[in-house]
Amino acid sequence: MQTIKIKPLTAEAFAPYGEVLEAAGDFRLINAGLCRRHHDRAGLDFGPAGRAGISIFKAELRSLPYAFNLIERHPDGSQAFIPMSADPFLVIVSDGPTATPHAFVTDGAQGINLRRGTWHGVLTPLGGPGLFAVIDRIGQTPNLEEYRFSESWTVTP
Repeated sequence: MQTIKIKPLTAEAFAPYGEVLEAAGDFRLINAGLCRRHHDRAGLDFGPAGRAGISIFKAELRSLPYAFNLIERHPDGSQAFIPMSADPFLVIVSDGPTATPHAFVTDGAQGINLRRGTWHGVLTPLGGPGLFAVIDRIGQTPNLEEYRFSESWTVTP
């Protein structure tokens, strides 16, 4: 069995794959000083033939240990996942179909933005309603490639 240990999601560890979206670090005050704006946290990329769209995803809850054999990527656009509840979710990324995947868990207040072309696992909520706002590419050309591993990977705490 191929096993992956979960790591906490940090901006530094996730940097090769995209950005962590969280209310941390530098900010500026807006709204008469009553709101902190953590500005421009993700590099959104929708390619020359796409546009930004906001969709709502409702994913089935999963539990640990979690087994998977599918990763996917979107070659023509980035994809941001923002949880609509304060519940953790699992983030699986890979440097490609022949590389060992990495597994991160959010702290319940973090979202992610996957860079264009990043291989990743499917949406994997570990608690709550599994409800997410997703900002990604809308367009007429195909934007999904999938890869199935011949042997499943298991993510463990």
